Amino acid sequence: MPQADVLILTNGPGEVATWVRPVVSQLQATWGAALRISVVLSPCPHATGEEAQMVQQIPGVNRVQAAGFFWPFLLWGRTAAGWDWLPRGVVLFLGGDPFYTLVCGWRLGYPTLAYAEVRVRWPRWFTALALANQHLLTQIPERYRARARVVGDLMVAQAGAVTAPPIPWRIGLLPGSKPYKLTQGVPFCLTVAAWLGARYPQVEFVLPVAPTLTLAALARYAQPQENPLINRLGWESATLERIAPNHYLTLKSGLRVRLVQEFPAYEVLRTCSACVTTVGANTAELCALGVPMIVLVLTHQTVGEVARAWDGIPGILANLPGLGRGFATVYGRWRQRQLGLLAWPNIWAGRPIVPELVGAIPPEQVGQQLAQWLLAPETLAQIRAELLQVRGALGADRAVVEMVGQLLANGKID
Repeated sequence: MPQADVLILTNGPGEVATWVRPVVSQLQATWGAALRISVVLSPCPHATGEEAQMVQQIPGVNRVQAAGFFWPFLLWGRTAAGWDWLPRGVVLFLGGDPFYTLVCGWRLGYPTLAYAEVRVRWPRWFTALALANQHLLTQIPERYRARARVVGDLMVAQAGAVTAPPIPWRIGLLPGSKPYKLTQGVPFCLTVAAWLGARYPQVEFVLPVAPTLTLAALARYAQPQENPLINRLGWESATLERIAPNHYLTLKSGLRVRLVQEFPAYEVLRTCSACVTTVGANTAELCALGVPMIVLVLTHQTVGEVARAWDGIPGILANLPGLGRGFATVYGRWRQRQLGLLAWPNIWAGRPIVPELVGAIPPEQVGQQLAQWLLAPETLAQIRAELLQVRGALGADRAVVEMVGQLLANGKID
């Protein structure tokens, strides 16, 4: 019989994978059936529509509400399934707009706890604040700092606990999960694999499949009839093949890329000598695992193709008839000039630990970099050591759960 409710507000796939999952795991391990864990998703421009299904697959989550039902819940407190609430509980912010958490806490009469990674918002109104790093304390007025705790980065919490040793000559390919990334990323990564595999047949390739994708959907990005970029740029194509118990993307040369459907794929990723990845939360996870990586921001698509994937007002303006293309060109060039460090380990370190390649990069350039690393294991070992050093201490998930426990017991943190 549950003794208290924990309501988690979150939004996109990255937050679900790297914030919600480790916190729920720790809540479950610490409290077991004493807590009823409910997750409410709010609308997110980066959402895929599969977030509710992702949350339902997390052990320990008792109730999930999809983003489509969010506004009636926020405005009137009504859930689609008519949830009840226990007298004691906590509302926990793990993604979205923190103001929503304050509204829910006020309505339910629960204390509120916000996790802050880059910016602290509404510090006066939250009961407690869990901060990813010490620097965030400077964003909190002195009188409210007593309610804040520096817990560390949740993105490294779950991945950092994996300790499987790397396997020589294994390369991980992470082309992304959003359509505009996959359109470039899948055939680009396959072309890198073809270049490297032709010269070093002992290399094994693995590709973790995003939980929002089916194997068939992923394979379409590797087929020229579905992805015009392949023929336009002369990149490699592949077909989906099953050789029990595994599935592969098989190139014309016969080279196979094994598809990994376990999620999160930390056990497999930790065994990689190196990975090719897009920007995003996966760079933090690879850092936590200590896996060297080459980080890509590909621009092989036309400005118009990329512009259609922009969020918010820029995306609307870029899709306007007539003036849209001119706006997309100017704004796209401006965005590229604003790029600083992109990968999380480089941002944390304030310097490039792993290479970031931006532009219409030839796949052989990435293949050559991987070959240099594979032939110099001491270089890989040095990068791995730097990544593990910069990721910081583990245990952010445990610290957040301790704060939840204090709020349930006392209504405030000690």
